[in-house]
Formats: sequence, structure tokens, C-alpha cells
Amino acid sequence: MIAASERADARPTRARYGAVGFTLVMISIAYLDRVCISTAAPSIQADLGLSVAQMSIVFSAFTLAYALFEGPSGWLADRFGARVALSRIVVWWSAFTAATSLANGFASLAAVRFLFGVGEAGAFPSSARIYSRWTPPRFHGRLFGVLLAAAALGGALTQPLVVALLGRIGWRLSFAAFGAVGLVWSAAFWGWFRDDPREHAGVNPAELALICDGGAQTGAHGPVPWRRLLRNRSLVALCAMYFGAIYGWYFYLTWLPTYLLRARGFDLHQVGWLAALPLFGIAVGVLAGGFAADRLRVRLGPRLGAGLPGIVGLPLAALAAVGGALVDDAQSSALLLACAAACAGAGIAPAWAVCVEIGGTHSAMVSGTMNMFGNLGGALSPVVFGLCVEHLGSWTAPLFSMAALYVAAGLCWLAVDPGEKLAR
Repeated sequence: MIAASERADARPTRARYGAVGFTLVMISIAYLDRVCISTAAPSIQADLGLSVAQMSIVFSAFTLAYALFEGPSGWLADRFGARVALSRIVVWWSAFTAATSLANGFASLAAVRFLFGVGEAGAFPSSARIYSRWTPPRFHGRLFGVLLAAAALGGALTQPLVVALLGRIGWRLSFAAFGAVGLVWSAAFWGWFRDDPREHAGVNPAELALICDGGAQTGAHGPVPWRRLLRNRSLVALCAMYFGAIYGWYFYLTWLPTYLLRARGFDLHQVGWLAALPLFGIAVGVLAGGFAADRLRVRLGPRLGAGLPGIVGLPLAALAAVGGALVDDAQSSALLLACAAACAGAGIAPAWAVCVEIGGTHSAMVSGTMNMFGNLGGALSPVVFGLCVEHLGSWTAPLFSMAALYVAAGLCWLAVDPGEKLAR
């Protein structure tokens, strides 16, 4: 007879779900801390006497720092492992989230948000590193869809939560409270997680076989092949695609509450929920795009299967964004912008799966490079919106720029080939 312990060892344990679960909670906290400033922006502007242009610089200070440090933070995750990288990242950004409450003017607020961006850089690439080590590639599209959905949902739930807190404790105490949440996550993650699933006490041989035989990366991180990285046409196309897609994403994270309040005439309570709609839309879009890419790759091959959600979704997002800008009815505008966010989201999750496939043992570095260019687009977005509103008195022009970049991003997917790997 087979002993009960032997029968138990024949069934894979589920520690890999715990690893994925930590990334989902982490990225939700990241977006809680990242998005709260957009909902609090009118209160912060009034309290500190900031102009629209100054507030757009504050928004972009975070995103610019986040973009510039994505590549280096991705390299650190590849070099030292996600356990060290993510623990450092979350402690850093939590400290500067709390420090936002101490800002007393434009310069101090911009500086704190810049340092917040430096700290948060690398969260997504480090998650890519975890997925490449802990999960088989055939699940990567849907896993990144779930990760990005968790980010969007974290941001969506932040909007009404911040509205509620602003009326009770004000924006300063709200930021201090949000900063404490990440510290709890960091302590739990450091105690539980291991970079190599073979070193985790909760992983039995059956689960290890499932992970490794499924094609998860197990090799050591060597020197970055910079020449091949810079000449990789698929990575260049992904970087350009992500620039256009995230340019639009950051409108929803920064100026959308102000747009709904001042351009569309909603009150603050309505804004809290309507500003959350596009983030719920993004969650639906990234989930649909990630799951669709995994299925389409089996039927249509890796290149068309990975690219089709973005080739279709991003141009549809452009049409919805133009409609949202031009329609007279305020509620229709809010709904169309939410549809634009959902359609654009379909092309985002597959990009992360392709980065892991292209990068191999350099997956965090490659995905960090793509995210760097995406967030350069994100840094540009609030500045363009702020300048157009302040100097042209127009919200329509920047929304049209968002639509144009969505179209360009969709076309970039035509040049992406997941088979063009760094390591041959």
C-alpha cells in the first residue's frame, strides 16, 4: 500500500499561488498609493495654492522618476532577486507616500512625489521576475492580465475611498494612513517568499516538476546582452506601443477626476465613482486581453495570437476617446472614456508576457525597459493635458492626442514577434 504521505507528495502543492497572490496585493497597494493624489488634487491645489500647470508637474514628477528608474530596478531584480528588490521597493514608496502629508508647497510636493516614483520603480518588472521563475509560460498572458487588473481595481477603489476620507480626516492624514499599509505587506513578503521555488519549504517535488517542466526560467542571471537588447526590433516596437498606451492610462490616473469635476460639471461625490469607471474598464480589458492572448497563441501562433488583442483593441479605444471628447452629454462622455480605457487595456497584458518570453533570464530588465518608455509617455500625458487646459482652455485637444497615440500603439503590435529572443 502507498503511504498517505507519499500520496500527498504526488499532488502538487500550491505555493505558486501564494507567490502570485503576494504580487496582486502588492500592486493593489501600489495603485492605492499612486492614485490617491489624483482624487485629492483639488483639495491639495486649494490648500497649497497650486496652479493647474504646477499640479501637472507634480503628477509628472512621479511618473518621470518611475520611468527613469524602471530599467535599473529591473536589472536589480534580475541580479539580486525579487525578494530583495520588492521588499526595498515597497518600504521606500510607503515612506514617501506618508511623507506626502508633510508637503508645504509646490517644490516640496514635487520633490516628494519624484522620490516616491524612484522608490516604486521596478514593481512590475520584479513581478515579471517572479512569474518567470514560479509559473509556466503558457499562463503568463492571463497572469499579467490579473496583475494589471489588480492594479486598476486598486486604483478604482481608491477613488471613492479617498473622497470619503477627505471629508473626515483631510488629505494629509489620508496619505499618512495609506503609507502604513505597504509596511505590513513588506514584512509578510520577506518572511514567506523565496526567489527560487526549490528553496521554499511549501513547494513539494510535484509542484516543482509542474513549474520547471512547464518551462519556467531556472537559469542564472548573466551579463545583460546590451547590443542584442538595443537591436531587438520586437522590444523597440513594444516600447513604442507602451508609450502610446500608457500615455492614455495616465490621463485616467491623474486629470480624469478634475476633468469630470470642472469640464463636465459633476459634484465631488459623483466624481469619486465616475473616475473609478475607467479603472474598472482597464481591469476588464487587461483580463480579457491576457486570457485571449493565451488562447489565441494556441490557435493562431505566437505572433498573431499575442498581438491581436492590441491590434483590435487600441484603435477601438481611439474611437471611444474621440466620442468621449465630443459628446455633449456628461454621463455619455464618462461612459465612453471608460470604454476607451477597457479597449486599450486589451493590448497591455500580452506585452508583459512577450517581454518575459523575449527576455528569458533577463525578463525583469526587458520588461522594465518597456515600462520605462511607457511611463515616459505617462509623464508627458499630464503635462500636455495641464498645458492645454491652462493655455488653450481646451480638454478636447489633449483627448485627441490620446486617441492618436492609441492608433499608433495598435500599429506597433504589427511589428512584435515573440520569437525574437535575446538569447539564441
